[in-house]
Amino acid sequence: MTFRQNILAIGVVAKREIYRLVNKPLYFICMLVAPLVCFLFFISLMHEGLPSQLPIAVVDLDNSTTSRNLVRQLDAFETVHVTMRARSFTEVRVEMQKGNIYGIFYIPENFAKEASTGKQPKISYYTNGTYLIAASLLYRDMKTMSVLAGAAVGLQTGLAQGYTEDQVMAQLQPITIDQHAIGNPWLSYSIYLNNIMLPGVLQLMIFLATVFSIGSEIKYGTAREWLRMGNDSLTVSLLGKLLPQTFIFTTVSFMLLAVLYGFNAFPLNSGWWPMLLGMFLLVIASQSVGVLMIGVLPTPRMGLSFASLFGMISFSIVGFSFPLAAMDPTLQGLANLFPLRHYFLIYIDQALNGRDFYYSWVQYASLAAFLILPLLIGRNLKKALYYIEYIP
Repeated sequence: MTFRQNILAIGVVAKREIYRLVNKPLYFICMLVAPLVCFLFFISLMHEGLPSQLPIAVVDLDNSTTSRNLVRQLDAFETVHVTMRARSFTEVRVEMQKGNIYGIFYIPENFAKEASTGKQPKISYYTNGTYLIAASLLYRDMKTMSVLAGAAVGLQTGLAQGYTEDQVMAQLQPITIDQHAIGNPWLSYSIYLNNIMLPGVLQLMIFLATVFSIGSEIKYGTAREWLRMGNDSLTVSLLGKLLPQTFIFTTVSFMLLAVLYGFNAFPLNSGWWPMLLGMFLLVIASQSVGVLMIGVLPTPRMGLSFASLFGMISFSIVGFSFPLAAMDPTLQGLANLFPLRHYFLIYIDQALNGRDFYYSWVQYASLAAFLILPLLIGRNLKKALYYIEYIP
């Protein structure tokens, strides 16, 4: 077949695929509705960026001027809101077990008196580890408040002994820490999570759509007709089938980037083109993996199960929720088999850190290398399309 004939055949198959997309509502849901609903849900859910005004309870058994001032300062933190004050630890423990509060700040009796006489009273604080983010934020703030309280008492004691403020502070904090959060100085969970979770959702939808579109040819016995329209070439047939889906998924993915970096103004230190290229490569790499899935397991049921499992594992193994370096070496190697892993590295280098394109070329090349997968499974897939008869 000549090149021109192959191009015409791709157009014919693509036209057939567009007709199938329009006449099957499942494609519309999988390719447009589900990704867009997920985008809107997660972006609106984490619109504030960081949880604030998390309810805690205070048990102040001292009830002195010092302890009340300590509670007021704790309540002034952005993430903390003192919603309950009690004289009994049992009472607030029951409220924590009910889920009404996320933390408890406990000030013992004679706190101010013992602190002023150097007896080292103990401030206790408790967090509900069931709520990981809330517990982490409250633990940080209550610990900070406890340290500041100790420093305040030490400062008052030193001043009472005749030392200057500079002399006391040199003893309390001999080393001053200048802390800067790189990439995400706002500590926004929306920036941290949405930039990977939403492309991960899109990748999962691409897996499912690719596997279903090819698997349905086997299921409904139209595979031979599809191949004949592609001049009996699997490459031509796949290109014609996947091109309309590529266009739709690429459009949806670019809309996602527009929302993330345009509407929400998330960090984009290298400009638009590196991320647009990375997202496009993620789309076609995911489609290639989808072809591999249906080629290895050429039945819709098994292929879709494979796609679902592989897509869900991506969220855990790419390294954005748990550092890849802390995983087992075997898992570190397997992580490279997931397109989302390479997109994650591109996002870190290009959008967050603003590094030169040169430092990310390996990740771009890795995404492009996924295009080889359909070639590896081509013979098995073509045989399945010709000879497998689907049994419900």
